[in-house]
Order: sequence, then structure tokens, then C-alpha cells
Amino acid sequence: MTTAVLPSSAGRPHAGRVAWVTGSTSGIGWAIARQLASEGAAIALHGREAASARTEAQLAELHALGVAARYYALDLAEGEAIAPLAARIEAELGAVDILVNNAGMQHVESVLQFPPAKWEAMLAVNLSAPFRTIQACTPAMLERGWGRIINMASVSGLVGVARKPAYVASKHGLLGLTKSVALELATTPVTCNAICPGWVLTPLVQAQIDALASREGLDPTAARAKLLGAKQPSQAFVTVEQVASLASYLASDHAAQVRGAQWNMDGGFTAA
Repeated sequence: MTTAVLPSSAGRPHAGRVAWVTGSTSGIGWAIARQLASEGAAIALHGREAASARTEAQLAELHALGVAARYYALDLAEGEAIAPLAARIEAELGAVDILVNNAGMQHVESVLQFPPAKWEAMLAVNLSAPFRTIQACTPAMLERGWGRIINMASVSGLVGVARKPAYVASKHGLLGLTKSVALELATTPVTCNAICPGWVLTPLVQAQIDALASREGLDPTAARAKLLGAKQPSQAFVTVEQVASLASYLASDHAAQVRGAQWNMDGGFTAA
């Protein structure tokens, strides 16, 4: 098998590639989509909701970077629909070279009261969907001789966290999937790695800050400080741009021998 090598100009290391970033209309996913597009990759933008004025504006922003981009709506809990969506992306943009499994759900509640339906939905989106996207996209990567799979895990995949049974279980499972796939593909030009952010100030985390403020009667600043103080020694949030830069590196040729990594970016969260 010959590894595909595409010409790229300085600053455009992903020129000629196609990237599918799940859950990419906000937060970390949108930052990764913009980063990869700024470096030359065509983007399959993805979200659960139907196309809207907002997604059209996002596509316009990506097009302004000189790349092709389309929006695809799908609730990833509908697992059987994932492979057909991958086929549609290949038909309309080209086969996926860079797969970023970023979409995720969160629910914070005691295991004793945790709704079983919420458990099933979170495992479907956070763990089963990446399994299905990997199954759908990897054969074409192997055929073309190049591919990058990046799974957005969490420090919650490395440590236990109370009141997050489904999230912690799904992220631990995602790291196991990452390592298994990386080993299976170890002799090929396709890599699989995971990023494990700590607290990143995204809409998902903002919702937890708001809930903490409401539950404990704190103002937003105090709630934010308490959230960081509990786990993140740096006392600063990871930024979406920092995560996007790491994803860009893992998607590059420079990371060809980074395989099965669980790359934590957590302000010292897991150093203790």
C-alpha cells in the first residue's frame, strides 16, 4: 500500500483533504472545523438540527477560507443512518480523510436517579456513534493509503467523576475504542488518537456552571471559580482554539507515529 501524499502550500497542511467533524456547529467542534478549513481541508459540517440561517452563515465563513463545505443534519443516536450519511459525504465532498468524532451529550445526576433513557441516549451518541463512523470511513482511508481518526474524549475518560455515570462510562469506553482501533491499524497509514480536555468553556460546560450557580446560590463568577477550583490546578479554562490546534496536529503528517494516544489538555487536572 502506498501512502497518499498531497501537495500543500505553507500554512495549508490539510489542502486536498476532506474532514468530517461531528457536532461541529458550536464549541470545540466548530473551532476544529474552522481550524482545518483555514489549513485547506474541505469540511463536512454536522449537527442535529435542520439547516438554518446560522449554519448557512457558518458555511459562508468556511467558503471564505477557500474550501468546499456542506452541512449535514443527523441525530447520531440514529445509528443505522450513520453509514448512509458517510456515503453521502463521500459522494458530495469526497471520501473522508480526517474523521473527528466530537459530538457528545452530557447529563449530571446521581446514579441512583439517572434516567435509563438518558443513559442509553448518551452511550449511543458518545460511544456507539464513533464506532459506527469509524466503521463507515476507515475502509476508504485504507484504500487511499492515508487517514486520521480523532476521538474527542475527556479527562472523564481517565478518571472517575461523581454524578456523571453515563458520561464517564462513555468516555472511558471511547478511549478503549481508540486504543483498539489504533492497534488494529498500527501497520497502516491510518492513525487513531483521542484528545482528553479538562474544563473547556463551551455551551455544554456553561450549562454546568449555570446549574452549579442555581443549585448553590452562587453568582456566575463564583460558580465558574468553584468549577475550576475543584479540578483544574491552572485555574484557567482550556480554550476551544487550543483544542483545535491539537486536533490539527494529530491530523497532520507530523503525527504519523502518534497512535493510540490519550492526549490530555487539562490544566494539570490529571497531574495530581
